Amino acid sequence: MQKNAQQQQIIQQIQQFNVIIIHRHENADPDALGAQGGLAEIIRANFPDKKVYVVGHPTADLDWLNQMDQITDQTYQGALVIVTDTANTPRIDDQRFNTGEKLIKIDHHPNDDAYGDVQLVDPQASSTSELIFDLLQAAADWQLPASAARLLYAGIVGDTGRFMYANTSAHTLNVAAELVKADFDPTQINQQLNTLSPQQARLSAYVLQNITILPSGAAYIVLTADTLNKLQISVAQAHAIVSLPGRISGVSAWSIFVEQAPDNYRVHLRSNAPVINQLAKAHAGGGHELASGARAYSQTEIETIIHQLDQIVQKSK
Repeated sequence: MQKNAQQQQIIQQIQQFNVIIIHRHENADPDALGAQGGLAEIIRANFPDKKVYVVGHPTADLDWLNQMDQITDQTYQGALVIVTDTANTPRIDDQRFNTGEKLIKIDHHPNDDAYGDVQLVDPQASSTSELIFDLLQAAADWQLPASAARLLYAGIVGDTGRFMYANTSAHTLNVAAELVKADFDPTQINQQLNTLSPQQARLSAYVLQNITILPSGAAYIVLTADTLNKLQISVAQAHAIVSLPGRISGVSAWSIFVEQAPDNYRVHLRSNAPVINQLAKAHAGGGHELASGARAYSQTEIETIIHQLDQIVQKSK
């Protein structure tokens, strides 16, 4: 009942405002871009007189999915701002998000940072793209354009690992089935998301050759700036290999440390079963039980995270 009430509040706000600006998280993944762009396309199709913008930094190898708008600070005056797929405010791409008249949060991560005037948060959803489709359904008379279906499908495929992850529910599959009825090519989306650049292929080989697997089944690898430079790959492009260690037999949970600046590592935490989001929260991060992110600011903190992950995996057995 509460979810339905939140959906109706958001629908009313979208109907009310003439300028709508949609944000998502930094270092965008397919779900961030899919939810953000899919919602924008839905609003544009059903309210052609409204001005709708999507903002954020360029997304390197995902620019084919959607392009961002460049807007002035003045555009935010009297605007409705919607932030999709972003658990906490520091991760919102473009910090002007709080300069509009009204702020809405739509997300599927745990609601530890309850920002916004209206919040539609459901950690049981496979993706924020799935929540955007549910919002469309709640509006009853809104139409789904093919451009939006394409983006939402990409978001769901991205966050479910092509429906391989445990967050894939019967509802998720039903939503995907509805989306592919639209006039776009889902095969092209799947192939594009599955494609690696030559640099990403070399990084995959490096990870498989150099990852450390502990007796417990915990695994880790540290990707320094020097390593990324030698492989000619950016921090953003390194995201393509985050799920790779989970394909190795015997690996239960893993951490990938990616150096963004001296003594500043982005930490990708993933698991096939043990719960790892509390570990992420202890290191300036958070996320889902089996997929989270954190930060490490020294070699000592890296070693601490590895030890704690090892302990988590051991205790889960």
